[in-house]
Amino acid sequence: MENQTPFLASVGILLIVASLIAIATRRLGMPYSVGLVAAGLGIAIIPGTPQFPLSRELIFNVLLPPLVFEAALQLEWKRFRRELPLTLTLAGAGVALGSVVVAAGMHFLVGWSWLGSAMFAVLIAATDPVAVIAAFKEMKAEPRLSMVVESESLLNDGVVAVAFAVLLSIAAGSSTGIGEIAFISLWSLGGGVIVGAAVGGAVLLVAGRTTDHLVEVTLTAIAAYGSFLVAEHLNGSGILASLTAGLLIGNLGWMGAISDQGRPHVISAWEFFAFLANSVVFLLIGVHEASQPVAELGLQPEMIAIVLVLLGRLVAVYPLSFLFRRTKLRLPAGYQHVLFWGGLRGALALALALTIPDSVPERYPIIVMAFVVVAFSIFVQGLTMPVLVRKLGLVAEGRQPSDS
Repeated sequence: MENQTPFLASVGILLIVASLIAIATRRLGMPYSVGLVAAGLGIAIIPGTPQFPLSRELIFNVLLPPLVFEAALQLEWKRFRRELPLTLTLAGAGVALGSVVVAAGMHFLVGWSWLGSAMFAVLIAATDPVAVIAAFKEMKAEPRLSMVVESESLLNDGVVAVAFAVLLSIAAGSSTGIGEIAFISLWSLGGGVIVGAAVGGAVLLVAGRTTDHLVEVTLTAIAAYGSFLVAEHLNGSGILASLTAGLLIGNLGWMGAISDQGRPHVISAWEFFAFLANSVVFLLIGVHEASQPVAELGLQPEMIAIVLVLLGRLVAVYPLSFLFRRTKLRLPAGYQHVLFWGGLRGALALALALTIPDSVPERYPIIVMAFVVVAFSIFVQGLTMPVLVRKLGLVAEGRQPSDS
């Protein structure tokens, strides 16, 4: 017990800091995520600060499931389905186009191997829902803009996880042919959806037999983590599994399986879980940003990487949005600007970078470069997003970003 006391005290300090940052950033009208990362940087330079782990397992198995599930829980299926052709195109073809731009640039301009360049390009293409959803909730953006950005971000991460799994199998030395790549991709995508639907459906069947809100909250937690972990164990996409389970429970659950008395408790509980995970994620990013030997890579490669990531996002957003210009899903120019500049990177990119095997020569610089790009997106793009949304007039009528 004595050995656990310092750790528990450190966790308590992090939660106190997160609460104070939440109060301060809302009063200042700035994104919560920016304040947390800045606080993490400050904590890291205090002498005697304990070491907090930031691993792929922590992000994937502990922090990511509640963030994805909570976002999906509050997505309205009809609106999500209506935007699906657009968001799937942005998430699928967008990741492919953006990754090609970044990979080619890192190979020819920085001199990385094709495998290392491709791995960095794919993992950094993930517009992390942790960062995006937190920012848009704080800004109170227009409903359709929030729906498109959040949906694209969640689907984007599922696609990135699948593509990265293929690259990992190549890095492991397996002779992966086109047929095997297609099977891995299809199973990862389809398997994630199937597992999410199965777990979510089973939870709804059990939830329909009780009106105890504590049991209902517990069952939804089982759905969030159970779908994610089972899908990952079966080599499916845990992100898509939690997304599917959240959509199922958030849309069918309110029709009777979750009691009327339990619904507000479930929503409040998941808002708290998401707040907690969000806080830990961004504080840890800040703490670990301070320990990255950025100067070792040199300023030029870092600037090249940032420019390439922005260029890749530009290529992913504007040309694909143009394809829908004559349809009901047409995106106004302002929405496209926000999609481009709002492609924040966060914990998912770092989690994937930390899984790169030692056999990839660029493993170390990829991890450092991922931290650099994440820091740029949070501090530069994150800080300017509220200004951009206001200037474009995309705040929901009667709701200013500082309202709360």
